[in-house]
Amino acid sequence: MIDYAYVFTFGCFALALLMNLWKILTATEITDRILALDTMFINAIALVLLFGVIAGSEIFFEAVLIMAMLGFISTVAYARFLLRGNIIE
Repeated sequence: MIDYAYVFTFGCFALALLMNLWKILTATEITDRILALDTMFINAIALVLLFGVIAGSEIFFEAVLIMAMLGFISTVAYARFLLRGNIIE
């Protein structure tokens, strides 16, 4: 039964990734694209974490931490670039 739950969850997160990709491609404002990209990072983190649970390996959890830090830093950097025109002052 848990295998069906893994497959269903994996499918839901994959569908969410595709929906975010669609929003990135069709959004008219740049802020919508930033939010969709940030949500895409979160969905990718969930997929890697789910794969780590299925595989039973702890290395995926460390990869998720690195992905989370990268996602946060990239979102903050892009928002600062939009507000100020540069990232580092």
